[in-house]
Amino acid sequence: MLRKLYDWVFSLARHRHATRSLAVVAFAESSVFPIPPDVMLAPMVLARPDRAYFYAMVCTVASVLGGLLGYAIGYFLEPVGLSILAFLGKADTFETSKALFQQHGAWVILIKGLTPIPFKLVTIASGIFQFNLALFIALCVLTRGARFFLVAFVLRRWGPPMLAIVEKRLALFTVLFLVVLVGAFFMVKLIGH
Repeated sequence: MLRKLYDWVFSLARHRHATRSLAVVAFAESSVFPIPPDVMLAPMVLARPDRAYFYAMVCTVASVLGGLLGYAIGYFLEPVGLSILAFLGKADTFETSKALFQQHGAWVILIKGLTPIPFKLVTIASGIFQFNLALFIALCVLTRGARFFLVAFVLRRWGPPMLAIVEKRLALFTVLFLVVLVGAFFMVKLIGH
């Protein structure tokens, strides 16, 4: 079923209303939909490299707005949020996630927003744990913008050969990026002391 949904979203990228569809998918992925907008963003950028950053902006804005819906689900409709997390197989990690959010909530949002992990987990949990809304929005803009603009840049600059390399070694690239991000965090901490 997930493969059919993936293929359907990929086919939307070739439709004449692709930009609108991209916005809808990016919005929904941040709150309830299981397929990331990258599935549409990549072929759209490859087809129209001159609009790469426009598509990245559409993804970013729609994803942040969808993130606000996810936050609202967690904040105002906690039982619904918990049901969604249970459906995604994450209800059993609730207490661990709560402790993690209380200690390192900003880092959770930043790191998870850059990875292929469904962003809705972060947005709904942020609402349930009542994470600071202004900081949540700022972090969503930063992390989602970085992710989508990086995809647009890479595909615009190096095109299909680079996409094949990244897709083949996605886990490696994600780990390398996280190592750099964590290293930067500790460097800032050391410089601050």
